[in-house]
Amino acid sequence: MKYISTRGEAPTLSFEEVLLAGLASDGGLYLPVELPAFSEAQLTAMRSMSYPELAFEIMLPFVEESIPAQDFRAIVDDCYSVFRHDAVAPMVQLAPNQWVLELFHGPTLAFKDFALQLLGRLLDYVLERQHRKVVIMGATSGDTGSAAIEGCRRCSNIDIYILHPHQRVSEVQRRQMTTVPGERIHNIALQGNFDDCQAAVKASFGDQGFLPEGRSLVAVNSINWARIMAQIVYYVYAALALGGPQRPVSFSVPTGNFGDIFAGYLARNMGLPVEQLVIATNRNDVLHRLLTTGAYARAELHQTLSPSMDITVSSNFERLMFDLYDRDATAVADLMRHFNDGDIQLSEPAMQRLGSLFSSQCVSDEETTAVIGEVYRRNEYLLDPHSAIGFKAARDCRRDSDVPMVTLATAHPAKFPAAVASAGVGIEPALPAHMADLFEREERFDVLPKDLAGLQSFMAEHLSA
Repeated sequence: MKYISTRGEAPTLSFEEVLLAGLASDGGLYLPVELPAFSEAQLTAMRSMSYPELAFEIMLPFVEESIPAQDFRAIVDDCYSVFRHDAVAPMVQLAPNQWVLELFHGPTLAFKDFALQLLGRLLDYVLERQHRKVVIMGATSGDTGSAAIEGCRRCSNIDIYILHPHQRVSEVQRRQMTTVPGERIHNIALQGNFDDCQAAVKASFGDQGFLPEGRSLVAVNSINWARIMAQIVYYVYAALALGGPQRPVSFSVPTGNFGDIFAGYLARNMGLPVEQLVIATNRNDVLHRLLTTGAYARAELHQTLSPSMDITVSSNFERLMFDLYDRDATAVADLMRHFNDGDIQLSEPAMQRLGSLFSSQCVSDEETTAVIGEVYRRNEYLLDPHSAIGFKAARDCRRDSDVPMVTLATAHPAKFPAAVASAGVGIEPALPAHMADLFEREERFDVLPKDLAGLQSFMAEHLSA
């Protein structure tokens, strides 16, 4: 399997090279030259598999030229052994033909664990083999940071720098990042919003001259292909549990950066019978506006009860644009150059394709808390605010009630106690036992101004030997 950039100017790479590159040298994002395809018979044969077994089968074609199958199986088995539920990604029914797929049973209580536990182990494997040391740099709107730190903290060949927007993540999210001990772990609270953090990461990947010779940056955000690859698996897992591939299934995904739902789109292209993909956004509705107007346009960032979706630029949408424009890298590069200067308008053929693939809805904070309260009163089931947005969009955008609709429950409600309190359900969600002492642990983080040169100097000065 070889990988190409959405902008067409970067070299074609192997999986191992893509893993360490993250962002392509031309500023684009890497995608496989072609996707593996699974037949109905192959998918049917996977129904009885455990989550690790299924993950191995789905992801092996993406890595097999770089990692021997036996080694990859061991990595995958180890990765999902740390999840707290035997099913890894269990499902709960909340209404007729409506389900939630619980993706919060990993170490940091969010769907990011599915990809970042794997990414950490893959990096450890590759870096040991190459005798290299790298620098992880990532931006987080709440969940990526803690999942990246937890997934990579045991690797002796990595320094980790995670940027989060100062005072714009929940306290639980912040403490999950800032209480992990380790001299190579650096949490930076940037005085700005998530887009500022993401922009600093992209700029640093574009010019890595601030790092000493022999060190390079590795991405943990969903610009890293390995993140997307791992997320494909739980779409297949859920669909098979509900009668696929003989029965189509629909998915509603709370998303800001477009990576999670893009994995569902890839699962569909690989042979999974996906009837409908619903993009669920909060007030920061860049994706909903794109689907309804055709304009990919920045807007003012609003702080909401669902901070992991407080994003105004959806980085992974470029990967979909590559397909919407028939994999014309020149067209995508031109669009992205114009987007750097302002808004862009998608072509009519691209918009027709987009509308045939996705539905969307924007959900307010008031609607979010109303859904949390309603679902709890009717089912005694507590949704976190992101999952509540997905559930409302699933219910409102659903086209066929005969097709099972699965909402991705992307985080544990205990990560967002303020949102749950606003719903008036009268309970406070408790953290799982392994995090019971979270508020007693010592925090370590640095508050830095929104200054790229100063940030890069800080990183260079704090690298391990």
